[in-house]
Amino acid sequence: MTIPTPPDRAAHTLGFTPDRFQVEATEAVDHGEHVVVAAPTGSGKTYIAEHAVRRILGTGRRVFYTTPIKALSNQKFNDLRIEHGATNVGLLTGDNVINPAAPVVVMTTEVLRNMLYAGADLDDLATVVLDEVHYLQDSYRGPVWEEVIIHLPHRVQLVCLSATVSNAQELANWIQTVRGPTTLVVETKRPVQLENRYVIAERNGSRIHVIPTLIGGKPNNRGFDFDQDAATTLGSRKRGGKRNGTKPGRAERKWRAPSRPEVLRELRKAQMLPAIHFIFSRAACSDAAREVYQAGIVLTSPEERSAIRSLAAEHVGSLTTAELQTLEYDRFLEQLEAGVAPHHAGMVPVFKELVEAAFSSGLIKMVYATETLALGINMPARSVVIDKLTKWTGEGHAFLTPAQYTQLTGRAGRRGIDDFGQALVPWSPWTTFDQVAGLAASREFVLTSAFRPTYNMTANLVRRYEPDRARQLLNLSFAQFRANAGIVRSEQELERLVERRDKVINQLESEFGQLDELRAVARETASRSAGTPATDDVGFALSQLRPGQIIEVEGPGLPPHLVVVSVAYRKGARIKVTAVDVDTEVYHIDGQSLDGPPVLVGSISVPEPYLPNSISFLHEMSQELSRARLVSVKRRRKLGGKNSATAQLRYHGETLPRSAIKGLKRLDRLESDVARLRASVVADADSLARQFDAVLGVLAERGHVEGWSLTSSGKRLASMYHEADLLIVEALEDGVFDGLSPAEVAALASVFGFDDRRSNGTSSKGAGRKSRDHRSSRRGGSVEAPVFPTAELRRRYKVVERLHRQLIRAERDAGLSPTRDPDPGFMSVAYQWALGVELDPVLTESETTPGDFVRTIKQVMDLIGQLAILAPVPTTQRAARRAGDALFRDLVTVSQIISDTGDDDTPGEIGDADDAA
Repeated sequence: MTIPTPPDRAAHTLGFTPDRFQVEATEAVDHGEHVVVAAPTGSGKTYIAEHAVRRILGTGRRVFYTTPIKALSNQKFNDLRIEHGATNVGLLTGDNVINPAAPVVVMTTEVLRNMLYAGADLDDLATVVLDEVHYLQDSYRGPVWEEVIIHLPHRVQLVCLSATVSNAQELANWIQTVRGPTTLVVETKRPVQLENRYVIAERNGSRIHVIPTLIGGKPNNRGFDFDQDAATTLGSRKRGGKRNGTKPGRAERKWRAPSRPEVLRELRKAQMLPAIHFIFSRAACSDAAREVYQAGIVLTSPEERSAIRSLAAEHVGSLTTAELQTLEYDRFLEQLEAGVAPHHAGMVPVFKELVEAAFSSGLIKMVYATETLALGINMPARSVVIDKLTKWTGEGHAFLTPAQYTQLTGRAGRRGIDDFGQALVPWSPWTTFDQVAGLAASREFVLTSAFRPTYNMTANLVRRYEPDRARQLLNLSFAQFRANAGIVRSEQELERLVERRDKVINQLESEFGQLDELRAVARETASRSAGTPATDDVGFALSQLRPGQIIEVEGPGLPPHLVVVSVAYRKGARIKVTAVDVDTEVYHIDGQSLDGPPVLVGSISVPEPYLPNSISFLHEMSQELSRARLVSVKRRRKLGGKNSATAQLRYHGETLPRSAIKGLKRLDRLESDVARLRASVVADADSLARQFDAVLGVLAERGHVEGWSLTSSGKRLASMYHEADLLIVEALEDGVFDGLSPAEVAALASVFGFDDRRSNGTSSKGAGRKSRDHRSSRRGGSVEAPVFPTAELRRRYKVVERLHRQLIRAERDAGLSPTRDPDPGFMSVAYQWALGVELDPVLTESETTPGDFVRTIKQVMDLIGQLAILAPVPTTQRAARRAGDALFRDLVTVSQIISDTGDDDTPGEIGDADDAA
């Protein structure tokens, strides 16, 4: 039996008294409930997770501690191993498998998801800690969190740790709906109060101004005094030309952005070190560390420099002299000894580990880092500097969200050391003070869902569940939970709009008679005024139609009544409506097909699932149309005769009264709002089901699913975990890897995941993102032509390209985001490394950064490990195993326990394209 640890005992055994929210959360854990804890960075959420671990140890049951990235898993593994002993703690990250049968196992969330789909034995699993659960809104990897929460056995307790989010109650409500009794614990108070500051430099001098951004929670009025230059610059940028005889953007400028050495000197003078300076570019991080070192800034004492040298020697001891020379270790060490260092995914893991250790020990005082450092690595600082409030997204520059600002500034302030944490934002000509203050004051962080059916997920649902159960599981997602809540609100708004619309209709008909007649007269009046047919009215009327509506139409070869199947927008803003009649004849209608606007005379329920290209779906809609009871507009007009007010207007050729025209315009707006909201409700209600059916359709069309069963290739797909899973499986089925040497297997495997950050800054990671057109280089484009190590690899890559074109064509037809393009840019590097070529020539020829090299080799190794199991041909399996062995050498083997925090773990780190902006 486990004895809970009361607060007074915790104070005695742990050396501190837990905060209120920690006590509340641990009590819920002891009661066996699921727990959601939303609290700021550094507030002590980890105490709750560690309590859950201590509670289970010694009971014969197990705890899984999951994190979003390998670096966090490695860090937590080391922490727990120190506290509970090596025999009690294991690690599973893909890179590392250490003591997997231990009672406490730390792992990435993907590993747990894969275990669930593989049917792993979890009978003794008692508790799962989901650290950084707000990651479920990540567009690339977020669905994994929801899959775990949905598929874990219900007897397993969840302890979910989240950053402070605005809708924590909604998250807790969802988990309670899916899994049972759930306690929500929210802490909004930061453990160390944050002070936001604005840093400005005088243009014609060296003076630096540092002012509070907020006073009493409101923008500091002094800050607006520095906006004059920004307004001048922005105005000149928009208008162009000269201003007061000077060049654009140069008039009356008094202020400038402080340089990085100036910011660092100001921090030192104000005793605001140690600090993390966030810069959204790897190259700029390295440049900043080099710049302040070359400026002669030294932040360390002789004793600290000696300690840094000793610490560095411990960390790089397994690297050869040649490797250290290739990595420019001497220059890196000089910067460390001065007390500054970069930290980003372009660095090798052992260098980043050294920076983290030196900073955590207080030996170095300034780290220039990309935002990956804010994602959970335990490196608190007294101050945080955010270089710019905009960052490159791959499509353009976007302003930071309040959630991103909060995440970055969460590193400011060390609990028990600092009275205040400092968050500084330098002046920029492209950002106003109001924008800076707005971010500093905002507390808005709404957690959304990125859940979507993927190929692997769909294959596993087909393999493990019956159709109804599979669809039910999709409906259990946080995405559908939020959509359903939105539907309730939308339905209420829809009801109000319909009441207003009906009121306007009643007013018009009571005064002017039948609405259809009134609209006909309005069209005729407009046509006479313009001297042309009112074709715009036809187009507008078509654009308002929705699936399931029954329309009466007039035009050559058209039946009187049709039911709308779909509405599409073509080039030139043309509307095309697809509809069927009672005989299942399909008609494609546009503005030229009709003699006048269609008239809505009824509606039917749209069959589910919505499959507008399916013959059976069209037949069902046709049958529904034949059963509908309709009264034609022509008949209503005959019934109305010439006695209505509208008929009298038409008979005498008079124009409509102003009140009728005004009423019709108001009615048009209301009907448009009703139709738009109704379509939104329908879309939200079954959006996941439609996506699932679309994915299932692609799999069936391409031979991976038959009925509700997986084919042999479908079974491989269910075991393939990769963002290009379906493309890789189809390459295996096509024999693309068969007959290749181990080095060729490694080279070809690299094309499915390589992301070249030297191109245009656009990351192709994630479905549908842009990627480079490698053929453009042969036509004089800006991208270098790919290097194929062998003629056979060139031929095999062409096959992969052909398979990819076929796949994205099917995805486009199904309305799905396309699978990312294969990229041959790393083939030569992987091939040479697998052949045993030394590090220096490999990096020199490829211009790949050391960190990207290690990260990508590890990605290739992960895929090759799956190929060694899933390849249909035994000789290909053996070649893949040998390829993995060949890649795992020298620098790649160093620092396996402290792995990288690179982009394979943290999608969204910004590339170097923003340097030019």
